Amino acid sequence: MSANSADQGRPLDVVLVKAGRTKIRYAAEPLSDDGTRIAVRAPWSGAGVRDFGFVRFEPGDVFTEYYWRDRWYAVKEVRDATGALKGWYCDITRPATLSGTELVVDDLDLDLWCSADYTDVRRLDEDEFAESGLERTDPQAAAAAVSALDTLEALARGTGFGGLLA
Repeated sequence: MSANSADQGRPLDVVLVKAGRTKIRYAAEPLSDDGTRIAVRAPWSGAGVRDFGFVRFEPGDVFTEYYWRDRWYAVKEVRDATGALKGWYCDITRPATLSGTELVVDDLDLDLWCSADYTDVRRLDEDEFAESGLERTDPQAAAAAVSALDTLEALARGTGFGGLLA
């Protein structure tokens, strides 16, 4: 881990902010920090099961999460309690910031789901993104968000996430 990261082994609090308010906060185990990309691991932190129709997040699931200080997304590898890969849930966010033991990410509404076998790739919440007004209030951020979603979708439909997360 780099000098600007939390002490190795000391849990981080991942803080997901949406529209200026904390949406969720949870403890995560730091795995690595190369100064640009931060990786953490955390159990599913939701209450009970969240069924999206195309994937279920449930107690026992483990998320290995990758955040970048210079990219507009986060990629979360999702495994079930047995270790079987479910897929990747990608959040479109402003670049992550690490302050002490808080890893803060600003969620910009857009998401991408990619199943473990890459046969199901879905852009999510484009309606919420449009309703957020970001295109009007911060057109540069909106353009960066859409570009990030396009980039992740191209990876999912092309070479996959292996090179990005290695």
